[in-house]
Amino acid sequence: MKAIEILFPVFFMMLLGWLSRRRRWITTAQNEGAKSIVFSILLPLLVFQILMEAKLTTSFIYEILFLDVAWIVIYVLGKRIAKPVSGRYAQLAPFLLMTCEGGSVALPLYITLVGTAHAMNIVTFDVAGILINFGLVPALVMRQTTKEVALFPLAKRIITAPFIIAVILGVVMNLSGIGRWLLESELHGVFTSTMSIATAPIASIILFTLGYDFQPHLSQIRPLIQLSLVRMIGCGAIVGGFFLLFPGLMEGKFFLIGVLLYFACPPGFPVPLQVRSLCKSGDDEGFMSAFISLFIVLAMIAYTLITFVGIDHGV
Repeated sequence: MKAIEILFPVFFMMLLGWLSRRRRWITTAQNEGAKSIVFSILLPLLVFQILMEAKLTTSFIYEILFLDVAWIVIYVLGKRIAKPVSGRYAQLAPFLLMTCEGGSVALPLYITLVGTAHAMNIVTFDVAGILINFGLVPALVMRQTTKEVALFPLAKRIITAPFIIAVILGVVMNLSGIGRWLLESELHGVFTSTMSIATAPIASIILFTLGYDFQPHLSQIRPLIQLSLVRMIGCGAIVGGFFLLFPGLMEGKFFLIGVLLYFACPPGFPVPLQVRSLCKSGDDEGFMSAFISLFIVLAMIAYTLITFVGIDHGV
């Protein structure tokens, strides 16, 4: 029942977006405007907050380094096989192989299994994904879409992008201790409430726009299945990497559950917004929505299996 409580709102917002397109309640221009608000303003604020508040322990840093290297390797390999695997969606495929949606899918599901005390396991994985999604991906997309070939103008555009600024400021505030001082000062309440109201609409708007763009076609089935298999292999390899590099952590039941659940989840929900400039048509956006929807279902299956196994073993 807990899984339904968590996932029903996800599908509801996507259904609402889909109905809005079908019934013409919202125009394409209005949908794109909603994306721009999230992409250019709200998401960078969330990234800044998460990076500023993260506790940078040694284990935390090692896990992030491992995951970021793993995601980059998967991107490079995915780019090489994108054309035969995904056909006309080859420009999007490598990005759909990277990162997992923690905040809206993995984290709430994980908490229902093990409680909030162990939530940092998922948050750690998500910080690594944030650095990829809001650091590497914008740079890669900008490099592919910009007409500027000179190094300095291109570097300037990348560094001044909202997400890159958010990442830099978040890390600087964290490492300098200013962020910790802010969180422990009398301004803590003001900061927290401000960020809360600013970031609250993010998940619902993203899910709405995913549903709006959801237009699956029979021609998408083959590339969807093939790319899904590649993503599952890549995420499976990352899970194997955790067993090899962090055997002590993987002996912990709660950490193991976090790893298995997290890497069964869909690509980060911001991905379609990040790479939308690479889309050539509405069909491309529909493919991304269908791909994410498929992995939401797979995450539900993984959650169910982990739940039953956990009950048998006393979790």
